[in-house]
Amino acid sequence: MNELRHLAIVMDGNRRWAKKNGLLEKIGYSQGAKVVEKIIEICIEEKIQNLTLYAFSTENWQRPKEEVDFLFRLLDKYLEESLDKFIANEVRFKAIGNLSLLDDKIYKKIQNFQEKTKKYTKLCVNLAISYGAKDEIVRAVKKVIEKNLEINEANIQANLDLSEDVDLFLRVGSAKRISNFLLWQSSYAEIHFSQTLFPALTKKEFSNIIAEYKKRKRTFGK
Repeated sequence: MNELRHLAIVMDGNRRWAKKNGLLEKIGYSQGAKVVEKIIEICIEEKIQNLTLYAFSTENWQRPKEEVDFLFRLLDKYLEESLDKFIANEVRFKAIGNLSLLDDKIYKKIQNFQEKTKKYTKLCVNLAISYGAKDEIVRAVKKVIEKNLEINEANIQANLDLSEDVDLFLRVGSAKRISNFLLWQSSYAEIHFSQTLFPALTKKEFSNIIAEYKKRKRTFGK
């Protein structure tokens, strides 16, 4: 049985789910937030150490301003409503990505969330915001150079936003691509693509995906 230490999820299909069900887009994202809560519950039960969620990519900045503003209002609401739950469940929160692009208000809320949950070790939820794997690798190499270190795999990995390798890479929402997400960390990840739109992801399907992963044979090229 494979140990699952780090699970990465591309949460795709919120808007399509809302449209399919004749609902406003914001309802799709709200339903997606409820699914995140279920996923966190199962990750705690499964004793998974890291859960990394792809929330907003570097490419997403190119979407219409109205849509970007809406997504960050949703993030602001999530940060407001989730802090007490994270504390109650002893879950750590960490944001990864090029956070320098965020406005001061949301950045300070993220810092506050991180500070108030930093001591917890039951699970770390890494939220990828303004994140792109290529950008992350470039920033990591620059840090290595600034520290006058040798440019090698170990030093680059240590200076990434997230140094832990991904065990299982899950993408829901029918698309079969990795979309510039955790490219370095996922070099030997097991990948699972689900046709299910993210807001429709059930606990049963999620648990089955984890169970199927644990039965896979992992060789890491050896």
